[in-house]
Amino acid sequence: MPVADAVVTAVLVAGARHLLLARGTIAVPKLRKPLMDKAPNATTLAATAPADGPPAAPRTALLAGATGLVGTQLLALLLADSRYEAVHCVGRRAPPVQHAKLHAHSVNLAAFDAPEQLDQLGLGRIDDVYIALGTTIQAAGSHAAFRAVDFYAVTATARAGRALNAINLGVISAMGANAASRIFYNRVKGEMEAELLQLGYAHTVIARPSFIAGDRAALGQAGRSGEGLALLAMRVLKPLIPANYRSVAAAQVARALHAQVTNGNTDVQLMLSSALQKY
Repeated sequence: MPVADAVVTAVLVAGARHLLLARGTIAVPKLRKPLMDKAPNATTLAATAPADGPPAAPRTALLAGATGLVGTQLLALLLADSRYEAVHCVGRRAPPVQHAKLHAHSVNLAAFDAPEQLDQLGLGRIDDVYIALGTTIQAAGSHAAFRAVDFYAVTATARAGRALNAINLGVISAMGANAASRIFYNRVKGEMEAELLQLGYAHTVIARPSFIAGDRAALGQAGRSGEGLALLAMRVLKPLIPANYRSVAAAQVARALHAQVTNGNTDVQLMLSSALQKY
């Protein structure tokens, strides 16, 4: 079943389930609450701001997927953030942006963590790693090609970041990610998450959106099968759909990752669509 068709089915099922819950027909399962369940407000940010003292050292970011739906939004945020003195973008294509802080590198991401490649690039120290990579099985053309992007490219980029002394990681996964899932897409996403959590980052932020909405055509990308139908179904049935099943804008995902990667925490944060929608 194509991913978008599966999303439409999940939306319809979720809507029906929501009505049954409201009527008390089925019980509500006990779920582990995500570590990140709300966006910080101005008071929270003020309370966590560092005390008066010397200015913080400039930061350097590594971004993979800068030409994608979320990656373009993330790149704009990083370039506008005065805390960053340099933003290194890695991937097959350079982003169509020029900026004094931007450094684009053409690399094979699946082998990005090879010591000789890192030495050749000469990136220096990296503080924060952002990974906005992802495709579909249909777009990739095969299960192996899908895994090459959504597992190997993601984990190799994260390992490269650790080799360059990065301590903060933000990555886009997907709702339903589970290394034990019988669904190939969800299983790969779950295996990717499990691998990242073994790398020793002090702070890891994992975004698990239900469905990412945005203008792919403006980026020269082909629309995904059934995407328009899925978004339409979500808009029509929004009042009936639980927040974690609703679509989330690419800009919201980018703002959430940027805010949480730089918040100074040392933990693992899991952000579902309900949390992402607050940005």
